[in-house]
Amino acid sequence: MQLTSKQRAYLKSLAANEPALFQIGKSNLTPVLCEAVSEAFNNRELVKLSILKSASEDPMTMAEAIADRTRSTLVQVIGRKVVLYKPFKDNPKIILPKA
Repeated sequence: MQLTSKQRAYLKSLAANEPALFQIGKSNLTPVLCEAVSEAFNNRELVKLSILKSASEDPMTMAEAIADRTRSTLVQVIGRKVVLYKPFKDNPKIILPKA
């Protein structure tokens, strides 16, 4: 899913006040972590992750890998914080601005 700059800015504003749901440490991307993030998308459309300094990989590389594995859209990587978006199929709660 491609997001416009307005849609991306809107999602960033929603994620700004949200706490990080997951922390990624030195074990990096495990199948268990990816499964947990996928399950989080069952209850919410926007997920925020925190990548700890002990993680060996680059935050952008890890964010792209998580987005790919969970079939979500990467909204932003700022520092070591990652925001992912995946709308609900039936009834999306977050209404994005028009493209």
